[in-house]
Amino acid sequence: MGDPVAGYTSRLQQQELEIHSLTAELESLKNPQGLGLSSHLDGLREENAKLKYRLNVLKRSLQEERSQCSKTMMNINQRLQEIFGEAIREAFPDLENPPLAVTPNQQAKFGDYQCNSAMAMAQMMKSKGLKVNPRQIAENIQQNIPDNELIEKTEIAGPGFINVHLKRSFVSKLLTNLLLNGVQPPRLESKKKVVVDFSSPNIAKEMHVGHLRSTIIGDSMCRLFEFLGYDVLRLNHVGDWGTQFGMLIAHLQDKFPNYLTVSPPIGDLQAFYKESKKRFDEEEDFKKRAYQCVVKLQSKDPAFIKGWNLICDVSRKEFQKVYNCLDIQIIERGESFYQEKMTAVVKEFEAKGLVEMDEGRKIVFAPGQQIPLTVVKSDGGYTYDTSDLAALRQRLFDEKADIIIYVTDSGQGTHFQVVFAAAQMIGWYDPNVTRVEHAGFGVVLGEDKKKFKTRSGDTVRLMDLLDEGLKRSMEKLKEKDRDKVLSTEDLTKAQRSVAFGCIKYADLSHNRINDYVFSFDKMLDDRGNTAAYLLYAFTRIRSIARLANIDEAALRKAAETTEVLLEHDKEWKLGKCLLRFPEILQKILDDLLLHTLCDYLYELATTFTEFYDSCYCIEKDRQTGEVVKVNMWRMLLCDATAAIMAKGFDILGINPVSRM
Repeated sequence: MGDPVAGYTSRLQQQELEIHSLTAELESLKNPQGLGLSSHLDGLREENAKLKYRLNVLKRSLQEERSQCSKTMMNINQRLQEIFGEAIREAFPDLENPPLAVTPNQQAKFGDYQCNSAMAMAQMMKSKGLKVNPRQIAENIQQNIPDNELIEKTEIAGPGFINVHLKRSFVSKLLTNLLLNGVQPPRLESKKKVVVDFSSPNIAKEMHVGHLRSTIIGDSMCRLFEFLGYDVLRLNHVGDWGTQFGMLIAHLQDKFPNYLTVSPPIGDLQAFYKESKKRFDEEEDFKKRAYQCVVKLQSKDPAFIKGWNLICDVSRKEFQKVYNCLDIQIIERGESFYQEKMTAVVKEFEAKGLVEMDEGRKIVFAPGQQIPLTVVKSDGGYTYDTSDLAALRQRLFDEKADIIIYVTDSGQGTHFQVVFAAAQMIGWYDPNVTRVEHAGFGVVLGEDKKKFKTRSGDTVRLMDLLDEGLKRSMEKLKEKDRDKVLSTEDLTKAQRSVAFGCIKYADLSHNRINDYVFSFDKMLDDRGNTAAYLLYAFTRIRSIARLANIDEAALRKAAETTEVLLEHDKEWKLGKCLLRFPEILQKILDDLLLHTLCDYLYELATTFTEFYDSCYCIEKDRQTGEVVKVNMWRMLLCDATAAIMAKGFDILGINPVSRM
């Protein structure tokens, strides 16, 4: 037998095509002019009625199959937008591109969701000389809501809000689907190729706190795209080419003359870099030799390539220590990869007459941009502008990327804006077809609200920061006496989970556009919206079934046979919160702001606490402490909460442990 889901999907697509065809046919039948003599009118009306009947049958069938066949989670907000979009088109067929706004209701007494289109539509009509009361618009929309699987009732409130109450039975079915099939993302229309450029440290320099945000944010974006089913290429655009390498190789030759046969013991690459830079600034002969080394390197002289590779390898080992701690998977593709592609890029711009000369430089002005790109320096060398243009072209044409995201600090925003404008000008991509975006972020501040530095004023090394995180998290665990109940192995796992989870979450829980204050005390606090609080909450939720002696097999069987009851207000609130997960992910996909997921996970954890405090999952004998009753549908809500939280953690790159 073939995959039943694939079969259902094929039938759904066929039905949707037929519905579209029938709708078009109905439209043509509404106006009988030009279709023949009036003697045909009765026949046309009869055919019209038949078509309407067939259309309604197909719509009902489509709804039934949509609610039954999919193993994926439904985006309820998106489905409501489809329903209200259809109602608006039916009620106001002559209104072009009417506004469509559906949001979760903030107050439970007004329902579960709210359609707020009526007021904006009234404004649109007013601009066209039509004065219509928004409440009347809302009534017309309400009357045209098609039969559907999830709306129990609608009510009009205030000036024209349409409050939506969901069917509890349908929400219960969606929760059962989640329990049986796991957290499955909504089906993609097409599998797109995504390139995410993130982390990007410089060779011969240690990773510092400035690289922390790009690494954490970029990894989380990749995890989101991967979960949703995209084909993701994670790229590390390291700074591995340029004048500084002539300086480093010249110093390497002086300090380790036998470097070609014996690997030099460069333990501290940062110190090595500072030594060579000091000589470059102070010794004229050394400076000349450094420039000669650059020429030799660019001409691919084997001895100089060997020196370059040695320096790159030492750096890679240091970078990998950080990536291992933070569980980062990334492919290195540095500036050197694009060196031979830059000449072709410059020639392409010249061939199209887009290059101007400016005091010996070759520059490119893009439409709407005040700053030009320098594609060739006056000495004939290439620049970061040339390198970034070559990288963008390679990703568009060789990788065939549909989406390209650059995760760097906001200070580079103007640079990327000009690069993207130049690429559009030359015709490399259409922004309406291909998404190319700079996801900028603010700087990391110390608790004094100044740029994060060591006491001596140096930039904070990233490995030092991670080691400090491990030390602080162990202190926190011992403060809670976890070292007395956990094995050495479990304690170490908890230490790493808390340390690195808190560092990631502290970054991701802030709007990336803003600067944020780095504080170990705040991030390790187990109160409020922190990873420490969420990790402890998750461990507590996972332990409920264990305390009731219910294993995974029993939960699975219960999911197959037990209806998830949502009669208590707190059960209903939790059930709806769980099913908002796909909406949250869609919002992040649109704006790339990951703090929305952190806010959602915190809301889910607090909503679960309300539910657990109000609804008994397990009832125990007060004298013996023995379990006398298990409310299995509530245990299933516990299980669903743990599943959603686990997937949320996974997208954030946080690794929870079963015992903490």
